[in-house]
Amino acid sequence: MDDARTPWQALARGRYLRSAWPWRAAGYLAGGALTGPPLLLGLVLLATVGVIAFPLLALLGLAGVPAAALERRRLRIVDPDPAPTPHRTPAEPGLLAWARLRYREPATWRELAHTVLHGFLLWWVDLAALVALLGLPLLLLTTPLQLALAADDEVKVLKLWLVTSHPAALACAAAGAVLLPALLYPLGALAGARAALTRALLAPRERELRTLLTEVTRSRARLVDAFEAERRRIERDLHDGAQQRLVALTMTLGLARLDAPPGPLADRLDTAHAEAGRVLAELRELIHGIHPQVLTDYGLAGALADVAERSAVPVATELCAGLPRLPESVEAAAYFGVCEALANIGRHSGAGRAALTARHTGGALLIDVTDDGRGGADPAAGSGLTGLADRIAVLDGTLTITSPPGGPTVLSLEIPCPVSSPENSAP
Repeated sequence: MDDARTPWQALARGRYLRSAWPWRAAGYLAGGALTGPPLLLGLVLLATVGVIAFPLLALLGLAGVPAAALERRRLRIVDPDPAPTPHRTPAEPGLLAWARLRYREPATWRELAHTVLHGFLLWWVDLAALVALLGLPLLLLTTPLQLALAADDEVKVLKLWLVTSHPAALACAAAGAVLLPALLYPLGALAGARAALTRALLAPRERELRTLLTEVTRSRARLVDAFEAERRRIERDLHDGAQQRLVALTMTLGLARLDAPPGPLADRLDTAHAEAGRVLAELRELIHGIHPQVLTDYGLAGALADVAERSAVPVATELCAGLPRLPESVEAAAYFGVCEALANIGRHSGAGRAALTARHTGGALLIDVTDDGRGGADPAAGSGLTGLADRIAVLDGTLTITSPPGGPTVLSLEIPCPVSSPENSAP
């Protein structure tokens, strides 16, 4: 099985003719020869219309964007490595914002340069290479067929030699059979060079990749912020709406139970009152799980102290005095991470005690949760920490677990973050 990923690799390993790369190289060059003429026509038309109507000349600057997108897709024929777009996503919707951003990006002008080069030169090179390196030996190979179909029993091969006999035709075919594999090598080399030029001009460069990565990170952080805002809205709606109505219903049922005489009606009211109380308790737990009010009111330090007090395993807390208020998305991710860690300790570890340490130093939030349980924890075994690790990764943070057999287990959480409100520190 040939594992070469480009024509260059197949050529270097001596497996070129035994692979599909010669025909893939020919297909790539044929695609360039086919897309070149309409591209040239489009460039000429845009330039002509731009001279007549000068404002339309601005469209010429964006002509390379769709052409480059097509070229990046064609590149997969001979280079399967990903070639993502180097363009950023506009921060604002609308065609004007898109065009403004595109005109400011260096990638747009490199794409235009490649489009002009392809339209005026490269497709001619592709066509000439196909004719010279593939067409000529194929014509020689078909000489006996041409002679058999000729009406006057003679054929002029390549417009150079007159062939009138079958032995001469077979000699031409033998020459074509020798030339074809030999000429497939420069064909593959040319396709590899064309692909390398396309990748150099149209694929993202290192600086642009860093810019794209930064943009993706920022967009993911914005999604997290929007998600947290939606969680708080749902929590407020449930707290101020459904919970208050359930409280009123519970009080009404309690008063009705007091007023009802003993009997079946009183028993049913008593059952309904107890059920309403259970529903209210479940709703309060649900609200607390969506976004705990203590996190909003007292910050991360108060929320962690609260969850430590409610843990099934005794937890020794060591929170830095005056732990500052942090961005809401950071506080929420850290809080739910600690909740999941303490829940896992209570369910799976067999620990007798746990310790919780939290501090903000060096521009990062650092949290450690340690237990004296049996160890051997596997985050991939469905502990719920995998989703939290993904959520923390969105904030450019890390969640690591050290759990040798026999313990202790240490969960460490680190999230880079600025101080949101230094003056409003948690008690």
